[in-house]
Amino acid sequence: MVALNWGEQLVDAGTAAMVINIGPVLIALLSGIFLAEGFPPRLFAGMAVSFGGAIVVGVSRSGGGGSAVLGVVLCLIAAAAWAISVVVQKPALKYASPLQVTTFGCVVGMIACLPFAGQLGAELISAPLSATLSVIYIGVFPTALAFTAWAYALSRTEAGRMGVTTYVVPTLVVLMSWLALGEVPGPLTILGGVLCLAGVAVSRSKPRTRS
Repeated sequence: MVALNWGEQLVDAGTAAMVINIGPVLIALLSGIFLAEGFPPRLFAGMAVSFGGAIVVGVSRSGGGGSAVLGVVLCLIAAAAWAISVVVQKPALKYASPLQVTTFGCVVGMIACLPFAGQLGAELISAPLSATLSVIYIGVFPTALAFTAWAYALSRTEAGRMGVTTYVVPTLVVLMSWLALGEVPGPLTILGGVLCLAGVAVSRSKPRTRS
């Protein structure tokens, strides 16, 4: 998360979205190697379609800022760290509940961030209440609740197939931006969203068995 947020300060949103979306590809590759999930053709075909859709959405919603090399590298590090964490998390769920795994991960993250506790205290005093509430919201919903739901779903499916479902996110972002912010998506954005959903559908489908 540190690498992603740092990287997004150096590249535009579209570039960051395109780079971070290699995460599901890395998850599928690593899980095929280390979790013996194999390399199902439908999974990788659907992933290719969704990845193309994510690129289309990213390009259409790019702010047009400069893409510094360091920013791209940081986004790549974030994607790799995410993929490794999913592959490590999958076997851990055999021995602990999704809530336990998520809680332990949050505790580790808190310990890693302790060196910044002094800076946090100083900034809380000067930060507006809206900013503080936004950080609390991010900690409760997109972090604690979302990661617990993720761990629950991951414990019941393959890591590769789970990873590709995250390609639904660009479509959801477009829809939520439309409803909440009035940002009407253009034709290119809609096309990218449709490709993302189509790719997920292909990757989650199963080959027909002959009777």
